[in-house]
Order: sequence, then structure tokens, then C-alpha cells
Amino acid sequence: MAVTVETLEKLERKLTLTLPLNIIQSEVDSRLKRLARTVKMDGFRPGKVPMSVVTQRYGYSVHYEVMNDKVGEAFAAAANEAKLRVAGQPSINEKEGAPEGELTFDAVFEVYPEVKIADLAGAEVEKVSAEVSDAAIDKTLDILRKQRRTFAQRAADAPAQEGDRVTIDFEGKIDGEPFAGGKAEGFQFLVGEGQMLKEFEDAVRGMKSGESKTFPLNFPADYHGKEVAGKQADFLVTVKKIEAAHLPEVNEALAKSLGIADETVEGLRADIRKNLEREVKFRLLARNKNAVMDALVANAELDLPKSSVQAEVDSMIEGARADLKQRGIKDADKAPIPDDLFRPQAEKRVRLGLVVAELVRANELQAKPEQIKAHIEELAASYEKPQDVVRWYLSDKRRMAEVEAIVIENNVTEFVLSKARVVDKAISFDDLMSQN
Repeated sequence: MAVTVETLEKLERKLTLTLPLNIIQSEVDSRLKRLARTVKMDGFRPGKVPMSVVTQRYGYSVHYEVMNDKVGEAFAAAANEAKLRVAGQPSINEKEGAPEGELTFDAVFEVYPEVKIADLAGAEVEKVSAEVSDAAIDKTLDILRKQRRTFAQRAADAPAQEGDRVTIDFEGKIDGEPFAGGKAEGFQFLVGEGQMLKEFEDAVRGMKSGESKTFPLNFPADYHGKEVAGKQADFLVTVKKIEAAHLPEVNEALAKSLGIADETVEGLRADIRKNLEREVKFRLLARNKNAVMDALVANAELDLPKSSVQAEVDSMIEGARADLKQRGIKDADKAPIPDDLFRPQAEKRVRLGLVVAELVRANELQAKPEQIKAHIEELAASYEKPQDVVRWYLSDKRRMAEVEAIVIENNVTEFVLSKARVVDKAISFDDLMSQN
């Protein structure tokens, strides 16, 4: 097999492959003979179909398969011999004018780029930190109490106030006409918790059981209901029932209901702190990891393989269509989604993937088995039966691969932070938790 390599532009290469026809024909004959021993055709016993009939029926498809296989093998061997790291699938086309007894093909493809990472000592990375305060524990306790609150009906003359659960009938009209979703009976919501638009809550707050009121409501321009967004409606609301909320006390009974081992308030607060500290650790790691990755990409030079970017774009479009389908969108698999919508994000992902891979290779930052095991155990620690969660991860190669990827990213993060100029910044617990 003769091989020549030509550089077209940047990462694009062209290999010329030459295959002797007799090798192709020999393999075709061999496969047809094997096929003849098992093929079933009307009028013939198995294994007794004449070769001429087998060739007539299956010759084209077998020849096509052999050509694909042999050209693929030749390309792989040639790329390996030339020490080329091929990115994506090659485009292979037969050339005309080949010498007698030979077939010649041009294979055009891309190679992975050389990644140059500058000295990380010149990179600046902001590293944030946050502490779990007593106020954060108090806030979490309030959430837990609200989740377990009970309601009792207020006196008939008691007005609706913050935290009350109200049961109402309402009907809205725009220009005197009812609209979809504008009417309900026996509807419940909690006053002051943002379940309704502010104008609606303000109107109901202070009303008494049995009272009716008409009030105007302006739907925001960005309201999720497109048919009413930006319009003004008139609502008639009647309060049917008002119930006051009762939150459980922070005591041993609450600790017991939450399954705290020692059933004390101190034990409850300690358990909340442990869970919050675990969440803080993961959020800090994620945020600092993003800062590291941004700094890493900013300090790297490389060309992007178009084929890798397109593969990432295709994958993201497929994911978007799957999401639309899950939401019940009709013909989601045919939804016209332009490549350009995802291309910037795809380029960012491919660039980051190549830079990280080079840093991992050059500095031996691969995930070690004990790191993977430790990470899984940490993930499982917050569950009631950690060992079941550990087994769940260990039983699936895809889940294990995801954990391995996270551990590698953590190794990269620690490595970069050990080399770069780190700017420490303390942020509040609330600021950390409010960011997605």
C-alpha cells in the first residue's frame, strides 16, 4: 500500500490510498463462498445454491462491504503509520485515472491540534470561599418548619395576612371578555410567598372570609401566558376561607420527626450544618472549577477541528429536540434548530476539552481508582443508605465514566490553583446559594 500525506490548511490533511484490485476481489470471493454455505433461497437446499446465483443476488452488496472495510483498514493503517491523531470521520472518494489493477482514493480529514498552554504562573484565578453561619442554619430550620406547617381556620372577621392560606374563587376578564386560565373555584395559595402576581396578592391581603372585590391587574410584558402578556385584566375575587399557618416549634419533637439520631435540638442543628457544609463544598468547587477552566482556556493556543465542533453541535441539537419531546412538543424530532444557535457553546466545549486533555496528559492528572471511590462515597454520604448508592454507581459504566470525568476536572482544578496567581475572595452563604 502506497501512502502520501498532504497538508491542506491548518488541521486539514489528505491521504492518498492505493489498493490492489486483486485484494478486493479475493476478499469478495471469500465472503461470497462463506455466504453460499448458509444462504437460503427458494428452489435450493441450504448450502446448495450455485455460486453464480449467490453472486448475482449478493455480489453488489458484498463488494460494497469489502470496499468499505478495506478502505477503512487502509486509512487506519496509513494514519497510524504517519502517526496522525485523526479527529472525526474522513471523507473518502475514489480517484479516476488509477493504474490498471489498482484503486486509488483520496481521504480528506482533520487531525487534533497541537495545544500550547502558556506558563500558568502568569494566570490569575479568583478563588471564592464561604462559611456556613448560624443564620444559614436558622434559615434552613425555617424552611423545614414551613414544610411541616399545619393550618387552622381563622375567625370569620379575621383579615387575610402574610403566611395565611386562602381559598378563593376568581374570574378575570380583558375588555369584558373571559380568557383561558382566568377563572377558578376553590383555588388555594399562600399569601406573601410569591405564588401569585404581586397585584393579585396585594388585593387579597386584608380581605375577610365571604368578602368579594373587583380590581385591575396588569400582566407583565414577559408573562409566561403569551395571550395575556402586557395586557390589563379586571378580576372579581371572592374569599371562601382563610387559614392561619402554625409552624412546629424547634424542639426534640421536630428533631425526632426529621429522623435525627440523638433527637435533640443540638443534634438537629449539627445535622443541618453538616448537610449545608457538604452543599457549600460542592458549590465552591463548581464555581472555582469554572474560574480555573476559563483561565486555562485563556492561556492556551490551538486550532479547533471543524469536525469535532460539528459533532458537538449535532449532539446539542439532538439533546434540545429530546428536551422538546419530553415537554410534549409535537414533531419535536423535526424541529428546525439552526446550528448557529449552539456553535459558540460547542466551540467552547471542544476547546476546553482539548486543553484539559493536554494538561491531563502532560501532567499525569488522570483519575486514580482511590479518588473515584472516595468521590462516590462522598456523593453517597447524604443518602439514607449510602452503600446502595455506591453499588448503584459501581453497577453502571456510564455513571462511573461521569464520576471519572468529574475527578479529572477536580485534579485539573487543584493543579492550576497550585500554579496560578490565586486571588482569594470570601462571599456570603446567601450569595453562593443564590447562584445556579
